[in-house]
Amino acid sequence: MASAESASLPDSADTIPAVDIRGLTRRFSDKARTTVALDDITARVHTGTVTGLIGPDGAGKTTLMRMIAGLMLPDAGEIRVLGLDVLREPARVQAGLSYMPQRFGLYEDLSVMENLNLYADLQGLQTTDRSARYDELLKMTGLSRFTGRLAGKLSGGMKQKLGVACALVRAPRLLLLDEPTVGVDPVSRQELWIIVKRFASESGTTVLISTAYLDEAERCDEVILLRNGHGLGQDMPANFSHPLQGRTFMVKSGHYRRRQLEQRLRNMPNIVDAVIQGPKVRVVAREDIGPADLAPDIGDLQIESVPPRFEDAFVALVAEPIEVPAAEIPATKIGHPVSDSRSDGDPVILVREARRMFGDFCAVDDISFTVARGEIFGLLGANGAGKTTTFRMLCGLLPASAGTLHVAGYDLRKAAAPARARIGYMAQKFSLYQDLTVMQNLNFISRAYGLRGAYREQRIDWAVTAFDLGGFLAESSGRLPLGFKQRLSLAAALMHEPDILFLDEPTSGVDPLARREFWARVNALSENGVTVLVTTHFMEEAEYCDHLAIMADGQILTEGTPAAIKAQESTGDSPEPTMEEAFITLIQSHQEQPHD
Repeated sequence: MASAESASLPDSADTIPAVDIRGLTRRFSDKARTTVALDDITARVHTGTVTGLIGPDGAGKTTLMRMIAGLMLPDAGEIRVLGLDVLREPARVQAGLSYMPQRFGLYEDLSVMENLNLYADLQGLQTTDRSARYDELLKMTGLSRFTGRLAGKLSGGMKQKLGVACALVRAPRLLLLDEPTVGVDPVSRQELWIIVKRFASESGTTVLISTAYLDEAERCDEVILLRNGHGLGQDMPANFSHPLQGRTFMVKSGHYRRRQLEQRLRNMPNIVDAVIQGPKVRVVAREDIGPADLAPDIGDLQIESVPPRFEDAFVALVAEPIEVPAAEIPATKIGHPVSDSRSDGDPVILVREARRMFGDFCAVDDISFTVARGEIFGLLGANGAGKTTTFRMLCGLLPASAGTLHVAGYDLRKAAAPARARIGYMAQKFSLYQDLTVMQNLNFISRAYGLRGAYREQRIDWAVTAFDLGGFLAESSGRLPLGFKQRLSLAAALMHEPDILFLDEPTSGVDPLARREFWARVNALSENGVTVLVTTHFMEEAEYCDHLAIMADGQILTEGTPAAIKAQESTGDSPEPTMEEAFITLIQSHQEQPHD
C-alpha cells in the first residue's frame, strides 16, 4: 500500500496538486483535556480526481476539510490549495473552492430557486450567467420540477442534491463535500454520485469527499485513510484490499443460526471481522490463517473463499475487537429462546390496512404486515416513503387515520399507554438532552419510565457498564462522539427492559466500527427474545433482518426475507444482486410506473 507521500496517481510535471498537505497538526483544548484532532498528516489530492477521505468517528476528517477551506488554522504544518498557501492567502483559496459541510445551510423557508439565487449572490455569480447555470444544475439534480417548492418540504435526498447544486452555482476548481450522503436512501445516494462524477468529469473539478459508506470509497480514484488523527495511508481503493487476498470467507453452519454463528466467530482469535451477509457470515481472517483453522472449535462449517472488499481492508486496518457478551444484555420480560418459525404464537406487532392522512396527503396508504416475537424486521424505503410515520403510529405517538395496529397484544386505538410501556424507541436524530450530562440524562430517563428505588439504580448501573459510559458520566451528552451518542440513546431506550425495540435509522452517519458494535448488541437482544423493528439506509444492515418490507409512496412494494427479495430482483445481467442493487431496481421500477 502506498503511503500518503507516494500516492499512485501522481500529477504531471506541469500540474500543481489541488491540495498539498505536509506535517499538519491540530489540537483542541478545554479545561478538562487536550485532544489531538490531527497529528502530523501528510497527503496530496491530485488535480482532476475524486478522492475519498475515510475514517471512523473522531478520525479528523471534518477538521481537515475545514483547514483546507481556510476556516481553521493548524497548530503546525503547511497546506497549499490550488497552488496557494492557505495560511497566507485564505481569501484567494476560498475564491477557488466550494465547501459543503455536514449541516449545509439551506434556508428551509425559501424555495429551491430562492436558495439558488441566494448562493449565487453570495458567490458573486453574474445575473447574466445564472439562467444557463441553473438549467444545467436543475437538470443534473432532477430538481427542475421543484423550483417553487420550499426547501423544508423536500425529502432528505432532494435536500442533499439541492445542497450540492448550491455549492456548484459557481463552478469551483475544488469541491469539498463532508459526508453529503448521510441519511440519504440508496437511490438518492446513487444519484448524488452520478452528479459528482459527471461534474468532475465534465468540468475538471477536483473533488474531496468524506463518507461513512465504505462502498462509496470504492467509487473514488483514491482514498486517504485516517484514524484518531493519524494518517494510515493513501492509495487506490483496490490496493488497500489486495493484501487481503485469501483471507476473506463466507461461512455457514448447519448447527448455529446466523446470529449465533456471527457472535461465536466474532470472538475467535483467528478472525479479525465477522458480519452477517444474507444467510451466511462474512469473515476476515488474520494473516496466514487458512479455512481449516478459522474456527476449529465449531464443527459443521461450510466455508467459501470470496474476494476482499475495501470495507474488509478498512476494518482489518483500524478495528479493535468488538465483544458484546449476551450476558451484558438485559433479560427481557419475554426472556425465552427464539423460535426459527414466524408462526410461533401470535405476532408481537400486527398491522392491517393502516392509513395515515395529513390533510389531503396520504403518508401511509393501507399497509399490512406482522412481526414475530424475537424477530428483527426491517422497514426499508426511499426518503419520504412513510417509514417514520409508520414508526410513530406503532409507538402510539401518532394516531392512525384508519386500520388496525396491535403492539404487544394491545390495540393502539384503545390502549396506547400500556403498549408504550412495552416499547423502547431510538429516534433517527439524537433526542436526549444535549445540555445535560450523561448521568443526568440516565437519571431523567429512568424517572420518566417510572423506575424507582433500588431497581432504578440497578438499571442505571447496567446502562453505564453494558455501554461503557463510565468515562463520560460528567460529559454533556451533546459533546459526545457520535458513536457514544448512539450508545447512550440505545441504553436509554432499553432502560425499562422493553419487549419491543423500535430503531429509526439508528446508525445514520455512524462509522462502520460503531455500526458493528451496535448490531452486535441488537443481535444479542434478538437472541434473548426482544422483537426489533428497524429502518435503515444501509442495505448491508438490512441483511441482519429476518424479514423486510420495502416501502415507496406510503405503500409496501414487497415483503419477504432478504434472500427472497434479492432472488425476486435477479436478472440475466445481475443473477445475484446485492441487497442495495435489489432495492434500487425495485424503487426505480416503481418510479417508472404511471401513478394516479
